[in-house]
Amino acid sequence: MKLQQLRYFQAVIDNGLNMTVAAERLATSQPGVSKQLKLLEQELGLSLFVRKGRSLVRLTGEGEQVAHHAARILHEVEAIRGISPHLYSESAGRLSIGTTHTQARYVLPDVIARFRKRYPDVTLDLHQGTSEQLAEMADKRQVDFVIASESRQRFPDLVVLPCFLWDRIVLVPENHPLATLDRPPSLEELAAHPLVTYVFNFEGESSLKQAFAARGLDPQVAFTARDADVIKTYVGMGLGIGIVARMAQTVRSQGGLVALETTGLFPRCTTWIGFRRDIALRKYMFHFFELFAAHLDEHTVREALACPTQEEIDGLLGDTPLPLRA
Repeated sequence: MKLQQLRYFQAVIDNGLNMTVAAERLATSQPGVSKQLKLLEQELGLSLFVRKGRSLVRLTGEGEQVAHHAARILHEVEAIRGISPHLYSESAGRLSIGTTHTQARYVLPDVIARFRKRYPDVTLDLHQGTSEQLAEMADKRQVDFVIASESRQRFPDLVVLPCFLWDRIVLVPENHPLATLDRPPSLEELAAHPLVTYVFNFEGESSLKQAFAARGLDPQVAFTARDADVIKTYVGMGLGIGIVARMAQTVRSQGGLVALETTGLFPRCTTWIGFRRDIALRKYMFHFFELFAAHLDEHTVREALACPTQEEIDGLLGDTPLPLRA
């Protein structure tokens, strides 16, 4: 059994059992990948895949067991490589980040500017999407880091580190009845109007949905979008009142919209950064953590990695005060 065979096997799994795509990612040929998989099966005396013609349909039961052990072996190989001081002193390479529009538009520009100034030879790839799309990117190993808020249950295989807290605000047109309030609106007052908010905020375990449900309210959602700027546009058109991250609105009145204070009305959200345990963290990656969240220095990240479960990581960082992003 060769390590290369296990890498090919894992690459095929990570790319949806598509050997052509796996071969492209591995910078080799599809026949070469196919040959190595067949040699692996012959050596093990097992069928790792259910096949239909030349296509791979799914893993067999035995294939799933082998995949579990192969992932652990490859993880240990990366850990061994990580011992090399040369690896951790690298200042050139690539960093792929998957995140939401709000983080990409309102949080990351300053971080990336400072990172690029220090690491001009590192290529940054920024991918935007919903939490569901980010989870798919992580599963397919298309990104190194995921930066998101809530929806942690979608990322069970990532090491998740909390970064900062943020509140929501309500946006209304300047001529809207709520615009004249000299106090935060109540949930009942908000529920009396159509809402314009982020995609998926009213699915699953959304804290926004729970806030309304706890008061027995079921507001009408008129429009959803992943882009805070799109939400602002449609609020300005009178489609409804908007609920967005506070960081997406920099002044109380902007572009014909008024921002209403909502402190205490909704639960605070936590933005986190996540990554796979088997990733080879390079020096510039550790520096990115600290630029994004000052408390995530290299020592803290390594301590978190030493924890075998996410529950222990949460316990390790549970008393760490997180900044509030305004």
